[in-house]
Amino acid sequence: MSTCASASLELSEPLAATAATAATWLLLEQNGPWGAKALGESHLDAAVGRALDAAAEGTGVRVALIRRPGRHADCLPDVRHEVIVAHTVPGRGWVRRAQVADPSELLALDFAALGAGDHTGFGAEHVGGPVALVCTNGRRDRCCALLGRPLAADLAAAGHSEVWEVTHLGGHRFSPTMLVLPYGYAYGRLSAESAKEVLAATAAGHVVPQWSRGCSGWERPGQAAEHAVRLATGETAVDVLTLSQRPDGQGRWLVSVVHRDGRAWEVDVVEGFSEPARPESCGRAAGTPSRMDVLSVRGV
Repeated sequence: MSTCASASLELSEPLAATAATAATWLLLEQNGPWGAKALGESHLDAAVGRALDAAAEGTGVRVALIRRPGRHADCLPDVRHEVIVAHTVPGRGWVRRAQVADPSELLALDFAALGAGDHTGFGAEHVGGPVALVCTNGRRDRCCALLGRPLAADLAAAGHSEVWEVTHLGGHRFSPTMLVLPYGYAYGRLSAESAKEVLAATAAGHVVPQWSRGCSGWERPGQAAEHAVRLATGETAVDVLTLSQRPDGQGRWLVSVVHRDGRAWEVDVVEGFSEPARPESCGRAAGTPSRMDVLSVRGV
């Protein structure tokens, strides 16, 4: 039976510039089953989930639930919840961690400050290896469960201590998908081998463009421009490129990309649509999803 992921692969839909946009991720551990809209459809108190979603709206913060790979029996009520907060704008990123007894405590956070890159002293700095977040929510799309859960389990079995299942990263048709902290790059169509390659590269401070969907800290035109410059130059080091984008007519942008060493490029990006039509998610009607196409990369 065809799936959205198999259709996307067969039609060679590009991975680049498809990462969910989020300046800051707020990740809350919640065991037990997840529904399609997990913040309101899980063993997390639904009112708290809705309140977190509302508090994050318009701030640049994206809230998601996480759990360890494996069986998902709910925990006892007194078990504390791990919380990971990560700002992913390149050059300004950080990852902080804490535990809470009651997830409602998170409603006291300053979401606007978090979205702007100020952690406000929350928790403690994350120390250790990269944090791998694999989308596995089969209630949202079956590809995430069929392809994501085995990947998360394999990475955990291989000894990666910071592997989590996550409720939603966007782009089900690129499953299995994985967001990697501290740098906030999303990856798609991973195998166990390529995912391990990504984690090793991240630990060394590098990106793997072949599987990259982009950095969540950039808007999609910027993700496309950064990817194009990396392909043109072979640069894979993180945090060496900064960018700014400006509209250049409807559905078109000029993106300025500057390297730490002083080199600079102007990248012309236009929004296109992938054809022929294909389902963006399993069970949905076929559509022509938006894509970001690079028209030119000019050194300046």
